[in-house]
Amino acid sequence: MAEESSSEKTEQPTSRRLEKAREEGQIARSPDLSTAVVMVTATMIFTFAGHWMFLKMGQLFVSQLQFDRKILDKSELLPAHLAQSLYDGYMVIFPFMITLAVLAILSTGLTGGFIFSAKLLLPNFNKLNPMSGLARMFGTKALIELGKSILKFSVVGVILFFTVMNNVEGLLNLNRMELSVAAKEAGTMIVDACFWMCMGLVLIALIDVPLQIYQVNKRLKMTKQEIKDEMKDQEGRPEVKAQIRRRQREMANNRMMSKVKDADVVITNPQHFAVALQYDPTADGAPILLAKGADEIARRIKEEAAAHGIEIFEAPDLARALYFTTKLDAVIPEGLYHAVAQVIAYVFSLNDAYSKSQKYTKPSPKIPDNMLFDENGFLRSE
Repeated sequence: MAEESSSEKTEQPTSRRLEKAREEGQIARSPDLSTAVVMVTATMIFTFAGHWMFLKMGQLFVSQLQFDRKILDKSELLPAHLAQSLYDGYMVIFPFMITLAVLAILSTGLTGGFIFSAKLLLPNFNKLNPMSGLARMFGTKALIELGKSILKFSVVGVILFFTVMNNVEGLLNLNRMELSVAAKEAGTMIVDACFWMCMGLVLIALIDVPLQIYQVNKRLKMTKQEIKDEMKDQEGRPEVKAQIRRRQREMANNRMMSKVKDADVVITNPQHFAVALQYDPTADGAPILLAKGADEIARRIKEEAAAHGIEIFEAPDLARALYFTTKLDAVIPEGLYHAVAQVIAYVFSLNDAYSKSQKYTKPSPKIPDNMLFDENGFLRSE
């Protein structure tokens, strides 16, 4: 039972799966939505500009039945005349055509957006497999597309049937009307039929868009094992590891900064290094290093110390010695006991001095030769 549940695609696709599917062109596409958008736009254009278009085309048609005698006498002028006529007719319908072409392209991205995938240009020999072709022909998707086609045909057929039935009398009377009046009446009937067909196509699109999104999401769903494998694969990627390490460093620095407020003194370089020490006089242990850092971290430690009123003591050699020899939350090395004791005694005496109005001389801690470091962490001679 556990193996069956792990092999079922019950989990929503991860962001990586969605990104990969998008690269392969597996996104929701609704041709019915594009058809509906184009048809609605065409109907609107015919409604507001159809009269002008038919009038211009009619004038052009009539003008082509009239020939200049020069053209009749010189047959070599006929190709130029024909080209000019085609150009004039094309310019009448060009705005209409370019508008519908642009909308046809833009409407394809309404559901899944626009993508350009080089993989889609490569030949896919799996599509040449007869068995795969038969599976596509008789699969669930093919049955759904067949049902949609039957629905569209039925909707358009019913609309045309009722349009014709409601306009039978008008259609029979067209031959009795003048040409301009008959053209106007026919145009009204055509626009009316297009309007109702558009409503049917919009209804089909409203059904098809959620269906396409559902089918794509269903196809991209993952098993629990696939999610586990993807997580393992991502954890092995260098950029993911680097991001994890960066996040871990940030969390560690934040925890370290939260301890600065408990320090008794912060010893600085003064610009490049800073270490925060805590000492409990009632205990037998040595001072503990609560926080340390260089450059930006050192600046943050000093700001945190200043915010909590912690004494900042400038001792470059001692700060570097503590930074390079002592780990976080560890006691200081024995060789630095005396130097640190001088600093802590001075800091503790400042509190007494404030209360007794006394002044104490600031010490100059002496560092052992084997703990004299430069800014790069290399031992140097004094």
